[in-house]
Amino acid sequence: MARYRITIKKSAAKELEDIPKKDLAKIVKRIQSLGRSQRPHGCQKLSGQNRLRIRHRDYRIIYSIDDKDCVVNIVKIGHRREIYR
Repeated sequence: MARYRITIKKSAAKELEDIPKKDLAKIVKRIQSLGRSQRPHGCQKLSGQNRLRIRHRDYRIIYSIDDKDCVVNIVKIGHRREIYR
């Protein structure tokens, strides 16, 4: 399987600044792992959207996949109570 390039939307990168340091390192590791495995165990497709989500404790990473160009686009990162608003 090809390794995918990861792009992070500016607003998602800014959301990373608000995440506590204890969770930040693990979230960054999960994002990096999407380059190797775009649809890891536990990912879910969001209803009505062409996006998926993965979890890390109370945080969610929302992303889309462009299989044609081999790109994973990180769209949104945040706490579960705020991410779907």
